[in-house]
Amino acid sequence: MNAFSLCTREVATCGPQTSIVEAAARMRALHAGDLVVVREEAGVRVPVGVLTDRDIVLAVVSRDASPSTLYAGEVMSAPLVLAQGADDFWLLAKRMRLHGVRRLPVVGEDGGLVGIVTLDDLHHAAANLLDELRLIAARQEHFEEKRRS
Repeated sequence: MNAFSLCTREVATCGPQTSIVEAAARMRALHAGDLVVVREEAGVRVPVGVLTDRDIVLAVVSRDASPSTLYAGEVMSAPLVLAQGADDFWLLAKRMRLHGVRRLPVVGEDGGLVGIVTLDDLHHAAANLLDELRLIAARQEHFEEKRRS
C-alpha cells in the first residue's frame, strides 16, 4: 500500500488569495474539513499549504479577527508536509506522527497535486489488513477439516 493507492484523487483546493469567507463556504458546500492551497506553476497545481476548519477557527474566532480581511495564504498550515506517490503505508504514518499532521497532499514527479492521504485513510487500510489477518485463522480450520475428510 502506497500513497497512490491510498489517496483520494478528488481534492478540494483553493488558491492562496482565496478569502477565508470563500474558503469556509467552499468547505461547507463540499462537506470538507480542509482545502489544499495550490499555486499554478506552468500548468501544474503545486500544493503550498493546507487550510483546515481548525486553522480558520484559530485565526478568526480566537483572535476576534474579521474574516473578510484574511486570505487562505495567511492562515494555512505551512510549511507543507507532502507525500510522494510511492511512499508506503509505514512512511506515511511515520511522517504524520513526526510532523503532527493528519493530512498529506500527494504529489507526482512534477510536484503537482495528485491526491491527499488522511489519517482516516490509514485507519481504513489498517482495519482492512487486520480483517485479512483475522480471516487467515478462520480459513485455517476450514482447510484442516477438509484435509481430514
